[in-house]
Amino acid sequence: MSTQAVCREPRLLIVGLGLIGGSLAAGLRASGFKGEIIACDPNASEVALGIEMGLIDAGDTQLSGLLSDVSMVVLAVPVLATESVMQTLAAELSTAASNVAITDVGSTKATIRECAERVFGCVPSNMVLGHPIAGSEKSGVAAANPVLYANHKVILTPEPNVNADALARVEALWQACGAQVLQMSVERHDQVLARTSHLPHLLAFSLVDTLARQDERLDIFRYAAGGFRDFTRIAGSDPVMWRDIFIANRDAVLSSLDDFEAGLARLRDAVERGDSDALIATFDRASHARHYFDTLLNKTSYQAEYHMQPEGKITYRVSPGGQAQGQLRVPGDKSISHRSIMLGALAEGVTEVKGFLEGEDSLATLQAFREMGVAIEGPHQGRVTIHGVGMHGLKAPSGPIYVGNSGTAMRLFAGLLAGQAFDSELTGDESLTKRPMGRVADPLRLMGATIDTAEGGRPPLNIKGGAPLKGIYYDMPMASAQVKSCLLLAGLYAEGETKVREPAPTRDHTERMLNGFGYEVSREGDTCWLKGGGKLTAGPIDVPSDISSATFFLVAAAITPGSDTTLAHVGINPTRIGVINILTLMGADLTLENEREVGGEPVADIRIRYRPLTGIDIPVDQVPLAIDEFPALFVAAANAQGTTRLRGAEELRVKESDRIQAMADGLAVLGVEHRVVEDGIDIVGNGNDQVPSYGGGRIDSLGDHRIAMSFAMASLRASSEIIIDDCANVATSFPDFVELAQRIGVNISVEGCNDA
Repeated sequence: MSTQAVCREPRLLIVGLGLIGGSLAAGLRASGFKGEIIACDPNASEVALGIEMGLIDAGDTQLSGLLSDVSMVVLAVPVLATESVMQTLAAELSTAASNVAITDVGSTKATIRECAERVFGCVPSNMVLGHPIAGSEKSGVAAANPVLYANHKVILTPEPNVNADALARVEALWQACGAQVLQMSVERHDQVLARTSHLPHLLAFSLVDTLARQDERLDIFRYAAGGFRDFTRIAGSDPVMWRDIFIANRDAVLSSLDDFEAGLARLRDAVERGDSDALIATFDRASHARHYFDTLLNKTSYQAEYHMQPEGKITYRVSPGGQAQGQLRVPGDKSISHRSIMLGALAEGVTEVKGFLEGEDSLATLQAFREMGVAIEGPHQGRVTIHGVGMHGLKAPSGPIYVGNSGTAMRLFAGLLAGQAFDSELTGDESLTKRPMGRVADPLRLMGATIDTAEGGRPPLNIKGGAPLKGIYYDMPMASAQVKSCLLLAGLYAEGETKVREPAPTRDHTERMLNGFGYEVSREGDTCWLKGGGKLTAGPIDVPSDISSATFFLVAAAITPGSDTTLAHVGINPTRIGVINILTLMGADLTLENEREVGGEPVADIRIRYRPLTGIDIPVDQVPLAIDEFPALFVAAANAQGTTRLRGAEELRVKESDRIQAMADGLAVLGVEHRVVEDGIDIVGNGNDQVPSYGGGRIDSLGDHRIAMSFAMASLRASSEIIIDDCANVATSFPDFVELAQRIGVNISVEGCNDA
């Protein structure tokens, strides 16, 4: 929720004292607003009632004469009445305060902007167009609700010439009522609202009107179920207001209606032909889109549509004195989950996936393929069924592909989409838009792809479809499984061979899974390659538990006296076991049990019991094998005897955060002695298990899930409480982290707007 700001306007004029204007006055009064509120409304009884209710101090039916010394004007009139009100306003504005700001509440911003341009010659710099996303079927000042805007969005669409002071004051006006203020362009606003608000209202009006004109209408309405009532509730809204909106936003409404009618025609055709695959593809895509966007809305404030800041901040509060005892199975490997969906979608036949990670990142990948026409059933308890469309069966998505916080998904998608016939755009959340994508865009361009990035090679990525790709030999300057996988996926669509040399070993899930789908990938030494033009054949996939997720519990047991923890069915791919090798070198009592191979991936149960650790110089050849696990390993180092030295880890500087510096800052809070160097860190451990290894304190995770989870486990050897801020992104990769941590004995609790 946005910060509760204070509105300090000395004299506020609301033009139009209906539900919206009256609720604004009521919300300001409830917030302790100290200024004077006056109102103009053509209905004298509304003005009188507003005064009687204590919402306004004075008012009139005529705008002229009310503007004297007014510091802010809020136009809360119907869209089609706005221009005439602006004309009167322009004639009287000289009597207002010199710093007067003007805003409005209209739901079609292009129309309001055009009105201002006709009346004033341009949109004045002190005019900030806005739209509160809130309402009710009730109308009039009598329905005024002081909490109508609490926890609701208000979208502002300021012009480039906007006065900064006016913009800040309009933001404060709505924030004082508890609203969350967003900004976007006029064009974007009208497109989004046409689809999410205007079209549903149009459909509801049409459906109710159609049924109401039928002879059986009494029985239809008498036996209507809750779903019908919920959907058609909005048909009870103000008809005059909605007539104005549909006329004012005609082009955007018609465009969204065209899209809907095309979709409806496809559904009609599928029903008529009895095409069950087409029906399940549409219904499953819609069902999971609704669930997925519910999740987004609860956690990230319309990120998919508006790319805004996270709505709620999650804080972990972790007390010392916990344990690390028991047997766990952590969620499925995220890297393998991503790839199973991608390759399953491109395969011929049906792919059954077990152990799929149901985190936001993986769900974003699922949803992206649904939007490109792939029928996907699930996930349900880790099971997903993918009806592959073949190498050239993907369809153009209707908008940008949103991959949440997942750098893996964005970089792999870049390669896959570079080979498609259609244009595409890849975008993600605020954290992801700061991460470098030039490392995949540059070699893809060498292959012939046309890709545009934002400044600094950052997302969004705009990929031009239809570009003929040619295989290349690429000597990676930095070891990265994501870059390697990106180029191999592009190579599927390229003419000739695509060869990638890696300067150090990286995870090989893509190569293993491609071979598993019947697409040959060859390797010799540090180079792997494939030839374009082949096909993928569907098959079953059993996703192992993620060793990155298991790492937090391995470290918890390694540093806690008396611990005995077993992690079941963990992937022990040779390119991923750096954490096992490093902990073993430090002296951890770690054994692999029940080793086996599942779907081409080696797995085992990992048992770890406490034994004092010793600081080491981490072998350089192990660094790429444990690149994601170092935040947790830093915690192990802080509890070891002597100094642990890491070098050759520049990659950690460009993860979700600068993980070297972020961990160093957190270690400093706890009082752990350390020294940061450009490509690593030295950490001096305590090594005495008879006393706590460090203190407590408040740590900023910088929205990096691995930083947050690592310091949560550090609490097991702290002398006092550790509070970790900005932990909402843990849910993107490890939805059950808090529950599993509590199960083995970690004293962790969650504070904030959302559950972790």
